[in-house]
Amino acid sequence: MVSAGTPIPASLPPTDLPGLDPAWSHLVEAVDAHGVLRTWHVLYTQAPGDPEPVGTLLCVHGNPTWSYLWRHVLAAPPPGWRVLAVDQLEMGYSERTGVDRRLGDRVADLGKLTDALELTGPVVTVAHDWGGPVALGWALAHREQLAGVVLTNTAVHQPDGAAAPRLIELARTPALLTTVCERTPTFVRGATVLSRVRGDRAVRDAYAAPYPSAAHRRGVAAFVRDIPLEADHPTAPVLDGIADGLDALADVPALLLWGGADPVFGDRYLHDLEARLPHAQVHRDGRANHLTPEDLEVAAHVRTFVATTRRSADASSDDGRSGDAGDADDAARSARVPVWARLDDPTIAERPAIVELPSRADASGPGAEATGAPRVLTFGALARRVRAVAAGLADLGVAPGDRVALVVPPGRDLATALYACWRIGAVVVLVDAGLGPRGMTSALRSAAPDHLIGIRRALAGALALRWPGRRIAAGPVPRALATAAQVAADLDGLAERGEALLASAGDAALPPAPQADDDAAVAFTSGSTGPAKGVAYRHRQLEAQRDALVATYDVGEDDRLVAAFAPFALYGPAMGVTSAVPDMDVTAPSTLTAAALADAVAAVDATLVFASPAALVNVRATAQDVPPRHRTALAGVRLLLSAGAPVPSELLRELTELMPVAEPHTPYGMTEALPVADISLAGIEAAGEGDGVCVGAPLTGVEVAVAPLDASGVAAAVPTDELDVVGELCVRAAHVKDRYDRLWATEVASATPAGWHRTGDVGHLDAQGRVWVEGRLVHVIVTADGVVTPVGIERRVERLSDASTGTRVRLAAAVGVGPTGTQHVVVVVQSDPPARRAGLAPRALTDAVRSAVDVPVAAVLTVPRIPVDIRHNSKIDRTAVAAWASAVLAGERAAAP
Repeated sequence: MVSAGTPIPASLPPTDLPGLDPAWSHLVEAVDAHGVLRTWHVLYTQAPGDPEPVGTLLCVHGNPTWSYLWRHVLAAPPPGWRVLAVDQLEMGYSERTGVDRRLGDRVADLGKLTDALELTGPVVTVAHDWGGPVALGWALAHREQLAGVVLTNTAVHQPDGAAAPRLIELARTPALLTTVCERTPTFVRGATVLSRVRGDRAVRDAYAAPYPSAAHRRGVAAFVRDIPLEADHPTAPVLDGIADGLDALADVPALLLWGGADPVFGDRYLHDLEARLPHAQVHRDGRANHLTPEDLEVAAHVRTFVATTRRSADASSDDGRSGDAGDADDAARSARVPVWARLDDPTIAERPAIVELPSRADASGPGAEATGAPRVLTFGALARRVRAVAAGLADLGVAPGDRVALVVPPGRDLATALYACWRIGAVVVLVDAGLGPRGMTSALRSAAPDHLIGIRRALAGALALRWPGRRIAAGPVPRALATAAQVAADLDGLAERGEALLASAGDAALPPAPQADDDAAVAFTSGSTGPAKGVAYRHRQLEAQRDALVATYDVGEDDRLVAAFAPFALYGPAMGVTSAVPDMDVTAPSTLTAAALADAVAAVDATLVFASPAALVNVRATAQDVPPRHRTALAGVRLLLSAGAPVPSELLRELTELMPVAEPHTPYGMTEALPVADISLAGIEAAGEGDGVCVGAPLTGVEVAVAPLDASGVAAAVPTDELDVVGELCVRAAHVKDRYDRLWATEVASATPAGWHRTGDVGHLDAQGRVWVEGRLVHVIVTADGVVTPVGIERRVERLSDASTGTRVRLAAAVGVGPTGTQHVVVVVQSDPPARRAGLAPRALTDAVRSAVDVPVAAVLTVPRIPVDIRHNSKIDRTAVAAWASAVLAGERAAAP
């Protein structure tokens, strides 16, 4: 022990701190690690006379916080559970003992306290910051009581080769430590800056309340001083022992709740803990900062963790599977056809697999036609290149299970890298460039790829934005960029190296092929209703998705595909069809012109065309630019597919003038499950108008049910197949996602009940069993008269045309304004021609909107442009529209959404 100053007795906190119930506060005596009687302040939810609890949450804070950190957990514990949140000695309102305490002391202190309280199991530890090692040390010493471990932004080890957090290094600097941590409240006050409560003065003051003077802050400084940044630090062996001992928790349920924006304990520490607790569930929010319990719904996540842990324990005794079911699963696995299998089919070896078109952007003058011949890669050549690159990647050190981000536009290089990764068991990470630099950075940091294959622009972005992963070039890269970005290899070089390895070693140059249950991909959503989410798939689910596409659209060997939108752009080779991508900016679907589409169709004599709604809008607008010689090729298209957002029947009908033989179809699905349902133009017209958009009947092998909404807009826990009931659409099929990646809480919510995926879409099933989509669950309007869904209103408004004013509604958004339960419907219109400024709509347009819909409309507003998502250019950001409309109707000045 080292002298630290004058002792200060424990005390109770003030009774007026926001969110803290004074009844929780208790002073408890227990001997410390050195046998000296000490007084602790603890927050404890069990009162005398309460029934015996189911279990205890033992919550341990870090530095420089105190048990106040866990007030939300105390206020809403799991049913039947009690919460014990401690103030560590020298911290919060516990005793200042006059001696410094090291990590080993703190672990032993906590054990002495729980002994004094006669704490028995089951216990789930919940910890943050440097409370993490303290709680883990306690957990390792009390294994028999332990029922679970929850960790939030903490660390038990400094990853090899990584610098320590800069903020900790600065705080540990001798010249600053005493001043920043003890003499002034800089360190104490700084902690709350790293959270969303930085704007809440009362909460920030509550965090600082136990540390009013230098004497009260000596423990804060000692805590910082005890961080073992040096190998010979006295605490290093203790921390190493805790880190190395985590293997003993392999059978203990664990949850890692992580703020991805933390400058102290960043993602490197998350990945270290994932390696040490590979069975742990992970929920990472890229927007949450260091003070995780303030930035994440930790109380709700802990309740869910406790509930799911107990359900899993109950289910483990009887998994409900019969021997016959297991045999059926094994038979299905043995009969599988891997996603890369068609590449090796000798019957199509000479057939074109990938056709790359020259770019019009390289031609001189506006409207000039592209020059040069298309680049053609046959299936045989693609198969050979895939095998060679796969061998090269394996030789480079890309191992089965490694994550490889592919930031490559559709074409020869993407197909090669994609199927090569799948062949060696690597997990591809697919991030849409349409997310923009910020969205891509967030997605890539969440997925944490081990390697990144990118074109020149992607490698420059990786360098500037510090994207994770060893870098591999997908094409020529300037030497200066290759050096700066530390490019390890390029695809051509890997192919050359792989060919040599295959020539000398044959199949031994490749690792064993992945199994059906191995992870295959993490694909990110568009981010149109919040941050983009990583969606994880196993090989069997990708194979089922391919098979569903082939069966639904009768894709055969005589088909040829023009894909301006995933997943067909990825699955063309897997389906054995010739594929071409039109000349367009893949990050902006609306850049597809009719001439570019016609070029691609003519280049491969396409029979299938897949494009997003926004792309088709521009195709219609530029149809007059199609050269006469290409109209014959367009007449050979048999199937036109468009997905990602509702497609107006008028648009599909007008496109049949350009592709007269094509049957338009609009499959319904999402990144998590595609396809789910399908409908043709004839089916849309037969369905007629309704509350939403009819997306057709579920496909063979797909089940769709509805979780009904209650009066407050909350979806029921169990879905039903009852007709004409409005609720959240739920899907079950072999090709539904495996899980959300590092989004445990989101996955639990979406996969309830087990086996179903809650889509987040709201709709109903009609009398013919067809699916109608009425909007997103988060956009449901809850009025005093009940629940209102937006899409039906929007569709009716978008059909308006006012000949007297020359105004036509181009796009409409129906949103709710006001508190949930008493919201008013507001319709925001983008007119054609567009309004010069945002504000109240003209009286004639307002009257027309109100007469067109069957619910009361409080106001009609016009904007020059309604915000839509980047990927589809058509999904409305109703949240942003609602916030703007609320501000305008409240009399505030607000920029258009």
